[in-house]
Amino acid sequence: MLISSKGRYALRLMIYIAAFGDEEGKIALREVSEREKISLKYLEQLVRPLMHAELLRSVRGKGGGYVLARPADEITAGDILRAAEGTTATVACDGLEGACTRADLCSTVKFWTGLEKAIDDYVDGVTLADLARAPEIHLDIERK
Repeated sequence: MLISSKGRYALRLMIYIAAFGDEEGKIALREVSEREKISLKYLEQLVRPLMHAELLRSVRGKGGGYVLARPADEITAGDILRAAEGTTATVACDGLEGACTRADLCSTVKFWTGLEKAIDDYVDGVTLADLARAPEIHLDIERK
């Protein structure tokens, strides 16, 4: 599976919000942009699918920003990647969805199914809270 910049940056955005949100948990995208060296316009595009997936919500008004829509320990890396990328699939195979007429004859469907399960088990087994607690993310970041 090749994770695009959308998936990588969405994960970084969510980790930053989980680790460094203020008392109410909110963070301005401008801060994330400056600290993570990700274009503000790109972050603005990334928040849309994350909000649609009910992983983030916006806080309007003075001092507004974005907050997690659920506790960090209830959001998995898989949730974030699926919201940003659309899927965690490694291969386009109709047999994985039961839509292939050759699935019972194909020698690779079981392999792809096993690979998909291994990836899903891993990304769904790591929570945003786990990632936000990783000590290495705090080394280079000193909030203002």
